[in-house]
Amino acid sequence: MIEMRVAGIALDAATRSPIVLLRDTTERRALPIYIGQDQAKSIISAIENHAPPRPLTHDLMANILEEWDLNVERVIVHALQHDTFYAVLVVRQGETRKEIDARPSDAIALALRTGTPIWVMEEVVADASIPVDREADEAERQAFRSFVDNLSPQDLIKRARFSNNEPQHD
Repeated sequence: MIEMRVAGIALDAATRSPIVLLRDTTERRALPIYIGQDQAKSIISAIENHAPPRPLTHDLMANILEEWDLNVERVIVHALQHDTFYAVLVVRQGETRKEIDARPSDAIALALRTGTPIWVMEEVVADASIPVDREADEAERQAFRSFVDNLSPQDLIKRARFSNNEPQHD
């Protein structure tokens, strides 16, 4: 899994639909997720630390969780099927841990209010992310190619044994 943070809200130029943009901690990949207007407003409100005069839906949910000593440990965006993202809230109360199905937009809005980390499965990032720093990606590819080009079969065997914690015999 890859930890991501909310980079902001954008609007699709063609449809004017809101998009929440998640960015990985290395600032190398961005994951755009289309969301509804209400969720966009809620996310913006949380980003700007705006407290409404009365609790809105995500504020209410955060208040309920707090009152019942439920801790949202993390949000996990775990799947992308037919252009729809799927997420779960990982919630703990004492020793009991549950995963609760949620729309990513609602989970993100709640995560921002509760200080909960947002994680995305590698497959989802691979399928739906967009590169942010193409130069760094190319530099990493070149470094890997150079490493592979200079790797001897003996080095590969040593590395395989080391990663499997096998004793090395030279």
